Amino acid sequence: MRIVLTKGSTSDNVAIERDDGSRAGFDFPKKGPVPHDAFHFFVEHELGMAHGFWGLVASGMDPEAVGAMAAEAGHASAKRAQMPHDHIVELLQAERLVECFEAESWAGASDDEGIMAMAEPGWAASHVPPVDGVRAKLGSIRDGIAGFAANWHALPPKGSLTLEWKGNSNG
Repeated sequence: MRIVLTKGSTSDNVAIERDDGSRAGFDFPKKGPVPHDAFHFFVEHELGMAHGFWGLVASGMDPEAVGAMAAEAGHASAKRAQMPHDHIVELLQAERLVECFEAESWAGASDDEGIMAMAEPGWAASHVPPVDGVRAKLGSIRDGIAGFAANWHALPPKGSLTLEWKGNSNG
């Protein structure tokens, strides 16, 4: 699946072309120096998550439907903290880790222990277990985000970067 992220002034655009030729797209308000969905890409791709945001979109789910599904199935936000349905556990695991890497990008630096110190209480509050083998993958995730961020910062407004989702799966 091809993911094209286009830099905007107040929001960024995400255009998707799945392997079957179907398309989807959306705008996402700027939350920080790097698009939120790029963090999802590097976390989910490196961890082989077939049921995170990008895996679900690659399987044909509309991006907006992913959020609706999560809300209906027990997305553990401050307003909806409850035991999530099994089919969104990986989605929640990814979201909590994405939040940690976003925080790291805003702070300018962290280390693996800092990421885990943020992630573990996030997973607990979301009623999901830690991701298997995550500690060994943190450096690779960080490197992917750093490379993307350097290219993103160099882009002019309306410039685009393309990511290729290979459909990794961890089960």
